[in-house]
Amino acid sequence: MIKVGILELQGDFELHHNILQELGYASFSVKDCTDLENLDGLILPGGESTTMSLLIDSFNLRKSILDFSKENPILGTCAGLILMARAIEDESKVNPLGILDIEVSRNAYGRQIMSRKENITIELDSKTFDMEVTLIRAPKILKINKSINVIAEIDNSPAAVFDGRHMGLSFHPELNGVTFFHEMLFSSSNILNFKNSESINAA
Repeated sequence: MIKVGILELQGDFELHHNILQELGYASFSVKDCTDLENLDGLILPGGESTTMSLLIDSFNLRKSILDFSKENPILGTCAGLILMARAIEDESKVNPLGILDIEVSRNAYGRQIMSRKENITIELDSKTFDMEVTLIRAPKILKINKSINVIAEIDNSPAAVFDGRHMGLSFHPELNGVTFFHEMLFSSSNILNFKNSESINAA
């Protein structure tokens, strides 16, 4: 069974557990370094990115998460996307992990009162998928490296990106019960491909 951890230092994580369980994956709480052992993937959920960044360092998780990211897929939603970015525009309080080679702007889609639902369309393997997702104080992706694939856009800006191993979303799919992104990243075929790629690169 695929085992996926969810960082539970602060923020919105319970609905991610529900999504993973709906897909038939085993979900685990991650609160310290040892919790990452034997996991196949990790979710950095939404929340308050400044607080989450401070807690990652307070719990000495930074190096462990970065080491984990070298071999395993990570999904970041909203604040999780901010934490995964290489750079954050006009921001000094959040120390990003630099897992995705992107630059983001915090809360660029507006304050809490401006939260809204958006319909997005994704084309994958000659198929079209339409789904509703939720923006809450959402970050905007400003710049992406050429190695980054844009999966979906909102207001003509990238809102879902994938670099071949890791995925970042400006929005909250779990609030709408959308399983697409969790399944796309953590499916058994993708996990196997990531493991094989690592073995080939190491050979």
